[in-house]
Amino acid sequence: MKFINKIDPEIATLIELEEKRQKETLMMIPSENIASYAVEEAMGSILGNKYGEGYPQRRYYQGNQLIDQLETLVIERAKKLFKVEAVNVQPLSGSPANFAVYTALLNPGNTIMGLSLSSGGHLTHGAPFTASSKYFHSVQYNTDKNGWIDYDELLALAKKSKPKIIIASTTAYARILDWKKFSEIAEEVSAFLMTDISHLAGLIAAGVYPSPAPYAHIITTTTHKTLRGPRGAMIMTTQKGLNKDPDLVKKINKAIIPGIQGGPHFNNIAGIGIALKEASTSNFKRYAAQILKNAQIIASELIKYDFNLITGGTDSHLILIDLRNKCLLGNTAAEGLEVAGIIINRNGIPYDPNPPFYPSGIRIGTPGVTSRGMKKKEMKIIVKLINQTINALIETKIKLKINSEKDKIIRQEIIRKTSSLKQINQTVKQLCRKFPLVKQY
Repeated sequence: MKFINKIDPEIATLIELEEKRQKETLMMIPSENIASYAVEEAMGSILGNKYGEGYPQRRYYQGNQLIDQLETLVIERAKKLFKVEAVNVQPLSGSPANFAVYTALLNPGNTIMGLSLSSGGHLTHGAPFTASSKYFHSVQYNTDKNGWIDYDELLALAKKSKPKIIIASTTAYARILDWKKFSEIAEEVSAFLMTDISHLAGLIAAGVYPSPAPYAHIITTTTHKTLRGPRGAMIMTTQKGLNKDPDLVKKINKAIIPGIQGGPHFNNIAGIGIALKEASTSNFKRYAAQILKNAQIIASELIKYDFNLITGGTDSHLILIDLRNKCLLGNTAAEGLEVAGIIINRNGIPYDPNPPFYPSGIRIGTPGVTSRGMKKKEMKIIVKLINQTINALIETKIKLKINSEKDKIIRQEIIRKTSSLKQINQTVKQLCRKFPLVKQY
């Protein structure tokens, strides 16, 4: 930080404060994780100075001999780790990666079919008011009332809507996705099967969650969640994809550039390469297995405290909680837990009676706390603290005779008058000190 401190102390202060915040709080948003020092070093390296539109051996700029070697190395590592035939490592994030696939394979107005946002899907899988539904006709499939994907209904919807791409993915679905059933449905209607494994990439790389590679035509993923890399993305083409369309790789590459992007971020691509190397180690496999163990411990402990889990548990790194039996909005819970030092996010639940901005649920994940080395004992402590926080917020809400929490000022009043949150926060800080932000994997 010596150069930032010298040139821009304001930015330096904000970075230092953010580092302090991360050290003293429990990172439990499922899409967040802690990159290694090696990944961070690559992201801050001189590679950010280089411009290299195009692909290895086909650049629009000079001076890319070493850059070509770098990108090729990262591609080969991704192909080996995920057992795919081709990889594009240039997408800047998950959203443009997904949009590039649509651009490559569709014309405006063609139909895509993805899991609805309310059932645990992602914005870029055809949610209303997004580019994925503005330029393409979006049909959304849903879970049943208990939160499970009904593959028979999915098939019926696919037969009716005839999508050109079916998207199998999740951001808030805690159970294993049946890639084989998705594949069979896609084949039934002659659609491409695109699997977005952004949340699952690290688990799949470690072999603790099933891989879609034998079943999907295209796989997209971010690189910063369970994979523990920098913020970036990849588009992978499988052998099955090439069998369906031998020009698939060319179409995807053209969709990235000149389709929707310009110069790649080679500092991030280097970081992705390092994360892929880390993910190929036995240490990472043990880490990924612990993510699942920790999530299952949290789920079983939450049930003991009468929390209502969507689908009754988890097979992955996340847990989705319905707070309606607690009579508390997801907003109030998330904001109160933040004051207590536990960072989660509010989230909609299937068939949520409340609007998306004031949902009935919260979402909890274990990648970040697992990266710090926490295990069974700590998961039990964390759930106890979550329960104490929620109960304290409920008690204050009852005392204040508050019916609606949609007004932010009212939520702030509930949190301000819940005095025990400060004590819980001190307990969280003590726990965090025992498990520092170690980033040397």
